[in-house]
Amino acid sequence: MARDLPRKDRTIVQPRLGPVGWLRFLWRQLTSMRTALLLLLALAVAALPGSVLPQRSIDATRTTAWLEEHSTIGPVLDRFGFFSVYASPWFAAIYLLLFVSLVGCVLPRSRQHWRAMRAAPPRTPKRLERLPAHATATVESDPETVLAALRSTLRRRRYRVHAYDESSLSAEGGYLKETGNLVFHLALLGVIVGVAIGHIWGWKGDVILPQGQTFANTLIRYDTFSPGPWVDPDDLRPFTLTLDRMEARFEETTKGSGQFGTPRDFTAYVKIADQPGETPRPATIKVNQPLSVPGGTAFLLGNGYAPVVTVKDAKGEVLYHDATPFLAQDNNYKSVGAIKVPAASPKELGFTGFFLPTASLSDSEGPVSLFPDALKPALVLTAYEGTLAPGGRPQSVYTLDTSELTQLKKPGTTQPLTIWLEPGQTYTLPGGRGTITFDSVERFAGISIRHDPGKWLTLGSALLMVAGLLASLLVRRRRVFVRVSPVEAGGSTLVTVGGLAKDDDEGMPDVLQSVLDSLTAAPGERR
Repeated sequence: MARDLPRKDRTIVQPRLGPVGWLRFLWRQLTSMRTALLLLLALAVAALPGSVLPQRSIDATRTTAWLEEHSTIGPVLDRFGFFSVYASPWFAAIYLLLFVSLVGCVLPRSRQHWRAMRAAPPRTPKRLERLPAHATATVESDPETVLAALRSTLRRRRYRVHAYDESSLSAEGGYLKETGNLVFHLALLGVIVGVAIGHIWGWKGDVILPQGQTFANTLIRYDTFSPGPWVDPDDLRPFTLTLDRMEARFEETTKGSGQFGTPRDFTAYVKIADQPGETPRPATIKVNQPLSVPGGTAFLLGNGYAPVVTVKDAKGEVLYHDATPFLAQDNNYKSVGAIKVPAASPKELGFTGFFLPTASLSDSEGPVSLFPDALKPALVLTAYEGTLAPGGRPQSVYTLDTSELTQLKKPGTTQPLTIWLEPGQTYTLPGGRGTITFDSVERFAGISIRHDPGKWLTLGSALLMVAGLLASLLVRRRRVFVRVSPVEAGGSTLVTVGGLAKDDDEGMPDVLQSVLDSLTAAPGERR
């Protein structure tokens, strides 16, 4: 045998793991808390590209533009799913591994904790003076009465008490600490499941709605629509939403603590009909007061101005007439936008520039807005002709792709044509191209409609996470042991108490002393 051989001739024979052994080893590695923390860190790192790079599900136009500007690295990143991070296989793999790791880690611990809560506290050590915290006292009473009083005191303090013999007590409390820890991790699983449900069966759609216009909840009416993998857009509930008035209030004084031009309130006054043919009912949408709509919730995410512009050809026929949204760029709502006239002939027309709610011309900054409210509105535009949508590429409604457009010049010069219009004014375009008229100004509301079936599970789990974390941080896991012995002379009882804490607990000596003090306190003062 190997043990009979000289030491230098002995060989170490290590056990060999079969398929089942390897699976058990991999499962234990996956379900360890260290692996769960590493996967949580990996998930946070994997989510970083989603906040740095444009995502197709949020802004397809910006994503396309980014790929065109970065023709070398862009296709490589696109191949690995960096522009659809949250729908990519590698992100889903980390997500699922984290879920499996937490389940395999938390569920066995929960079962063990349940058994520990039902089990009796450990036996009282024979020599309590060896414990880190201990105290003694002599009480003028018999041992049986002392034990009964201490049992009552410990139970009032939420300790589970058990007596293994007639001269000692074992008590344990603070199970809520481990319970809170497990609740935290179980609630984290709930958050993961809730987010997954919202991603798979949820959807989000954004729409820019000018005053007086009606939105019907159909796919073609959304400016952007991001459905989950298992969402059928044909199943959208057919409600309608009409924007009667978009009201915005700004600070108009600098007296006291007021800041001139600061937003004070935004309110969208709407009418909603839950079903086709139903009489619309009035409602309001505020920034922090969304509106419940059939199948989702409507949020007010933005607002701005939509100048009403009419473009006619040389014969006076209307080529374009609509309220065109312009996107605010600063606190005074200096807004950029584009007016696209594909019906113009022989070449399509496009206008881009600024809308100024309270217009002014600065020597250093050019056209500016002095106040966010529409006190002196003006449009400042430059004009182009050519092809508005080269190659059929998607474009933002606020910008104009000038790659295949030619900028119009002032007649007889090489300077770009600049058009300054105030409400009611008309400008005649050079070369018999027609006219453009600034009719009026309307406001628009940026409304986001979302359906998230997992939001209540996510919210409830998040609240449970906070409660569990507080319990695990504030509650102390303690064991208190009591041993009594009669004093030979005088009928007194020697009481020895000792305590153990799961973690460092500087308050353990005070706990033991208060237990002893309860023996000499009056019945009404015991706690």
